[in-house]
Amino acid sequence: MMFGLALLFAGVSAMAEDTRSDISLEGTGFFTKESNNRGISQRATEAGGLLVGYRYHFNDWIAAEANYGYSRNTQSFFSNGGLSRIQSNNHEATAAFVVTPPVMGEKLKPFVLAGSGALVFDPTDRARVLVPGAQRQAKAAFLYGGGVDYDLAHHIALRAEYRGLVYKTPDFNIPALNADKVTHVAQPSAGIVIRF
Repeated sequence: MMFGLALLFAGVSAMAEDTRSDISLEGTGFFTKESNNRGISQRATEAGGLLVGYRYHFNDWIAAEANYGYSRNTQSFFSNGGLSRIQSNNHEATAAFVVTPPVMGEKLKPFVLAGSGALVFDPTDRARVLVPGAQRQAKAAFLYGGGVDYDLAHHIALRAEYRGLVYKTPDFNIPALNADKVTHVAQPSAGIVIRF
């Protein structure tokens, strides 16, 4: 019995030293590039949001991560037909491959990432009243970025990062708003990381 408890304690202690997972909670910006194509000019308001992530470290260099992000902004469409504004809740789901090269010093851990995912634009009830027919729409996205973790303690760090998302502009399934153009979102983020 004592031998079994000693083995269990040794296993838990070894796991505590070998932190392979982390979760992050970050505040983020959502800055969309203006798009012009097919006689349609599209702009989006700048917004703030939330980014929650999980990262699994295969070793000191390589990791994989999954993130969920939320923000709300208003898309404005200008064309010969006039102006349409659609306020939407924006949901972001991404997965990425992360590389953390070794550097001098134990506290700073820079990283680069690349991956893909989806952005879901979900019109608010107000938008559906102002623009009848506006529907939820998902767009595939390419993700790239980089950042740095600064260790405060063994299990806690601060994270600052930049993420870029490239995707086709949403039209909320309204053909008259389809600019058929690729756009870009700049997403600077900062927050806390907990390792376990």
